[in-house]
Amino acid sequence: QILYLKPPWTLANLLKCYKKHWMAVFGYIVPRTLLSTIECLYKHLCTGKTVDSSTAGVLLQESKKLLHAFSSRSDYNGVLPQAYAEVSKLHQTLTEQDLSEDIMVLSENAVCEKMEAMAPNLQNCEEKKVHPSFHVAQENRHQEIWSVLEGVWNTMNLYSIEIFQKLDPHAVTGTAKSSFEEAFLGLQKLLAAVNGIREGISR
Repeated sequence: QILYLKPPWTLANLLKCYKKHWMAVFGYIVPRTLLSTIECLYKHLCTGKTVDSSTAGVLLQESKKLLHAFSSRSDYNGVLPQAYAEVSKLHQTLTEQDLSEDIMVLSENAVCEKMEAMAPNLQNCEEKKVHPSFHVAQENRHQEIWSVLEGVWNTMNLYSIEIFQKLDPHAVTGTAKSSFEEAFLGLQKLLAAVNGIREGISR
């Protein structure tokens, strides 16, 4: 009934309305901390900035967080679940693409290491010809891959603890670092990652 901007809305106008009426209206429906999500979406989607793959993943995750929060109030005649499903599908596709690229790099490195093991004399001969910076780059890439795998493992442990704490607070010791909703969204992301790895291996 009282609107900062009248419909029909563009995405920019809609996000402006959210920000304008956040404390008086929307902050009573969803957690007020989600204002940072609104600001993040506006900053990257409505200011003409170019969005790379990594930022797109963050924006899709933030969008899912916002839609999930509003779902506690209503399904808005089925529109909200449909929107959430589409955003989740986009996020999963993006995640699988990124994983496929990482898996390809891992596979290439595995083949190289196998060839090096089979032909040590050839390797020693070639090393004399290769510039030292190449070996530094290879070492950095190996560390980067290890860091990604370690991050997946740590994330899986973290969310496992979160879930068990919600089910039985006395089952696991430790301090919770995120909400149950974040744990749920994180597990969805982890599931997509595991599916991507499984598909990459089966190929």
